[in-house]
Amino acid sequence: MRSASNRRETSETKIELEIRLDDPEVVEIKTGVGFFDHMLDAFARHGRFGLTLKVDGDLHIDSHHTVEDAGIVLGKAIREALGNKVGIVRYGSAYVPMDESLGFVALDISGRPFLHFEGEFERQSLGNFDTELVKEFFRAFAFNSGITLHARVLYGENTHHKIEALFKALGRSLAQAVQIDPNIKGVNSTKGLLE
Repeated sequence: MRSASNRRETSETKIELEIRLDDPEVVEIKTGVGFFDHMLDAFARHGRFGLTLKVDGDLHIDSHHTVEDAGIVLGKAIREALGNKVGIVRYGSAYVPMDESLGFVALDISGRPFLHFEGEFERQSLGNFDTELVKEFFRAFAFNSGITLHARVLYGENTHHKIEALFKALGRSLAQAVQIDPNIKGVNSTKGLLE
Protein backbone atom coordinates (compact mmCIF):
# COMPACT_ATOMS: atom_id res chain seq x y z
CA MET A 1 0.00 0.00 0.00
CA ARG A 2 1.32 3.43 -0.96
CA SER A 3 1.28 5.65 2.10
CA ALA A 4 3.31 8.26 3.95
CA SER A 5 3.28 10.03 7.28
CA ASN A 6 4.57 13.51 7.83
CA ARG A 7 5.01 15.72 10.89
CA ARG A 8 5.89 19.38 10.94
CA GLU A 9 6.25 21.68 13.92
CA THR A 10 6.99 25.39 13.79
CA SER A 11 6.22 28.32 16.07
CA GLU A 12 2.99 28.76 14.04
CA THR A 13 1.66 25.22 13.53
CA LYS A 14 2.01 21.65 14.70
CA ILE A 15 0.86 19.14 12.07
CA GLU A 16 0.52 15.37 11.96
CA LEU A 17 -0.64 13.80 8.67
CA GLU A 18 -0.97 10.37 7.10
CA ILE A 19 -2.02 9.79 3.48
CA ARG A 20 -2.99 6.37 2.13
CA LEU A 21 -3.34 6.45 -1.64
CA ASP A 22 -4.84 2.96 -1.90
CA ASP A 23 -6.94 2.72 1.27
CA PRO A 24 -9.84 5.19 1.48
CA GLU A 25 -11.45 3.72 4.58
CA VAL A 26 -10.43 6.36 7.13
CA VAL A 27 -10.77 10.11 6.62
CA GLU A 28 -10.31 12.15 9.80
CA ILE A 29 -9.49 15.83 9.56
CA LYS A 30 -9.21 18.33 12.43
CA THR A 31 -7.58 21.65 11.61
CA GLY A 32 -9.67 23.99 13.74
CA VAL A 33 -10.96 25.62 10.54
CA GLY A 34 -14.36 24.10 9.85
CA PHE A 35 -14.71 25.03 6.19
CA PHE A 36 -11.16 23.84 5.46
CA ASP A 37 -11.92 20.51 7.16
CA HIS A 38 -14.96 20.20 4.88
CA MET A 39 -12.84 20.91 1.77
CA LEU A 40 -10.11 18.42 2.69
CA ASP A 41 -12.76 15.82 3.45
CA ALA A 42 -14.23 16.40 -0.04
CA PHE A 43 -10.73 16.17 -1.57
CA ALA A 44 -9.99 12.86 0.15
CA ARG A 45 -13.36 11.22 -0.44
CA HIS A 46 -13.54 12.18 -4.12
CA GLY A 47 -9.92 11.14 -4.59
CA ARG A 48 -10.60 7.84 -2.79
CA PHE A 49 -7.66 8.50 -0.43
CA GLY A 50 -7.33 7.73 3.23
CA LEU A 51 -6.32 10.93 5.02
CA THR A 52 -5.68 11.61 8.69
CA LEU A 53 -4.75 15.18 9.53
CA LYS A 54 -4.49 17.06 12.80
CA VAL A 55 -3.36 20.67 12.93
CA ASP A 56 -2.83 22.86 15.98
CA GLY A 57 -2.31 26.32 14.52
CA ASP A 58 -2.17 29.94 15.61
CA LEU A 59 -5.84 30.55 14.86
CA HIS A 60 -5.87 33.45 17.32
CA ILE A 61 -4.04 35.30 14.52
CA ASP A 62 -5.93 33.92 11.51
CA SER A 63 -6.17 30.74 9.46
CA HIS A 64 -3.33 31.49 7.03
CA HIS A 65 -0.56 29.43 8.62
CA THR A 66 -2.87 26.48 9.28
CA VAL A 67 -4.05 26.30 5.66
CA GLU A 68 -0.71 26.96 3.98
CA ASP A 69 1.25 24.61 6.23
CA ALA A 70 -1.32 21.85 5.73
CA GLY A 71 -0.76 22.23 1.98
CA ILE A 72 3.01 21.94 2.49
CA VAL A 73 2.73 18.77 4.60
CA LEU A 74 0.10 17.15 2.35
CA GLY A 75 2.17 17.85 -0.76
CA LYS A 76 5.32 16.36 0.76
CA ALA A 77 3.45 13.27 1.97
CA ILE A 78 1.94 12.60 -1.46
CA ARG A 79 5.35 12.96 -3.07
CA GLU A 80 6.78 10.46 -0.59
CA ALA A 81 3.85 8.03 -0.96
CA LEU A 82 4.38 7.95 -4.75
CA GLY A 83 7.99 6.83 -4.32
CA ASN A 84 9.75 6.30 -7.66
CA LYS A 85 6.47 6.82 -9.59
CA VAL A 86 6.94 3.62 -11.60
CA GLY A 87 3.77 2.73 -13.51
CA ILE A 88 1.66 5.74 -12.52
CA VAL A 89 -0.60 7.28 -15.15
CA ARG A 90 0.92 10.67 -14.23
CA TYR A 91 -1.77 12.94 -15.71
CA GLY A 92 -5.26 13.65 -14.46
CA SER A 93 -8.04 16.14 -15.02
CA ALA A 94 -11.60 16.67 -13.84
CA TYR A 95 -14.50 19.02 -14.30
CA VAL A 96 -16.73 19.13 -11.23
CA PRO A 97 -20.11 20.87 -11.20
CA MET A 98 -21.37 22.13 -7.87
CA ASP A 99 -24.87 23.42 -8.49
CA GLU A 100 -24.41 26.67 -10.47
CA SER A 101 -20.60 26.54 -10.27
CA LEU A 102 -18.11 24.62 -12.38
CA GLY A 103 -14.52 23.91 -11.34
CA PHE A 104 -11.71 22.37 -13.35
CA VAL A 105 -8.32 20.92 -12.38
CA ALA A 106 -5.65 19.42 -14.63
CA LEU A 107 -2.38 18.14 -13.22
CA ASP A 108 0.85 16.39 -14.09
CA ILE A 109 2.93 14.53 -11.51
CA SER A 110 6.00 15.78 -13.31
CA GLY A 111 8.47 16.66 -10.60
CA ARG A 112 8.30 20.22 -11.94
CA PRO A 113 6.10 22.21 -9.56
CA PHE A 114 3.94 24.93 -11.06
CA LEU A 115 0.58 26.53 -10.32
CA HIS A 116 -1.77 28.34 -12.63
CA PHE A 117 -4.86 29.42 -10.67
CA GLU A 118 -7.95 31.28 -11.83
CA GLY A 119 -10.73 31.93 -9.35
CA GLU A 120 -12.60 34.95 -8.04
CA PHE A 121 -14.44 34.69 -4.73
CA GLU A 122 -17.00 37.35 -3.82
CA ARG A 123 -17.05 36.52 -0.11
CA GLN A 124 -13.86 37.23 1.83
CA SER A 125 -14.45 34.51 4.39
CA LEU A 126 -16.49 31.40 5.11
CA GLY A 127 -16.51 30.91 8.86
CA ASN A 128 -12.91 31.39 10.00
CA PHE A 129 -11.55 30.47 6.54
CA ASP A 130 -10.26 33.36 4.41
CA THR A 131 -11.15 32.61 0.79
CA GLU A 132 -7.87 34.08 -0.51
CA LEU A 133 -6.25 31.04 1.13
CA VAL A 134 -7.62 28.69 -1.55
CA LYS A 135 -4.84 29.82 -3.89
CA GLU A 136 -2.28 29.68 -1.05
CA PHE A 137 -3.23 26.07 -0.30
CA PHE A 138 -3.06 25.05 -3.98
CA ARG A 139 0.35 26.74 -4.33
CA ALA A 140 1.79 25.08 -1.22
CA PHE A 141 0.40 21.72 -2.32
CA ALA A 142 1.73 21.98 -5.90
CA PHE A 143 5.21 23.14 -4.97
CA ASN A 144 5.73 20.58 -2.22
CA SER A 145 4.32 17.61 -4.16
CA GLY A 146 6.27 18.43 -7.33
CA ILE A 147 3.05 18.65 -9.34
CA THR A 148 2.25 20.92 -12.27
CA LEU A 149 -1.25 22.09 -11.35
CA HIS A 150 -3.83 24.12 -13.23
CA ALA A 151 -7.00 25.06 -11.33
CA ARG A 152 -9.83 27.19 -12.61
CA VAL A 153 -13.32 28.24 -11.59
CA LEU A 154 -15.05 28.46 -14.94
CA TYR A 155 -18.14 30.16 -13.54
CA GLY A 156 -20.40 30.32 -10.53
CA GLU A 157 -22.05 32.59 -8.00
CA ASN A 158 -21.84 30.90 -4.61
CA THR A 159 -18.38 31.12 -3.06
CA HIS A 160 -18.79 27.87 -1.11
CA HIS A 161 -19.80 26.01 -4.28
CA LYS A 162 -16.91 27.40 -6.34
CA ILE A 163 -14.28 26.42 -3.77
CA GLU A 164 -15.80 23.00 -3.16
CA ALA A 165 -15.83 22.29 -6.91
CA LEU A 166 -12.06 22.99 -6.99
CA PHE A 167 -11.22 20.73 -4.05
CA LYS A 168 -13.32 17.89 -5.44
CA ALA A 169 -11.73 18.35 -8.87
CA LEU A 170 -8.28 18.23 -7.24
CA GLY A 171 -9.15 14.93 -5.56
CA ARG A 172 -10.60 13.38 -8.72
CA SER A 173 -7.75 14.47 -10.99
CA LEU A 174 -5.12 13.29 -8.51
CA ALA A 175 -6.92 9.93 -8.21
CA GLN A 176 -6.53 9.46 -11.98
CA ALA A 177 -2.89 10.48 -12.01
CA VAL A 178 -1.72 8.18 -9.18
CA GLN A 179 -3.34 5.06 -10.65
CA ILE A 180 -0.97 2.26 -11.61
CA ASP A 181 -1.31 1.20 -15.24
CA PRO A 182 0.18 -2.29 -15.85
CA ASN A 183 0.83 -1.30 -19.47
CA ILE A 184 3.30 1.39 -18.42
CA LYS A 185 6.81 -0.02 -18.19
CA GLY A 186 8.99 2.02 -15.86
CA VAL A 187 7.95 5.65 -15.51
CA ASN A 188 5.60 7.44 -17.87
CA SER A 189 8.19 9.82 -19.30
CA THR A 190 10.20 10.13 -22.49
CA LYS A 191 13.15 11.04 -20.24
CA GLY A 192 12.82 7.76 -18.38
CA LEU A 193 12.72 9.67 -15.09
CA LEU A 194 10.16 11.55 -12.99
CA GLU A 195 11.91 13.43 -10.22
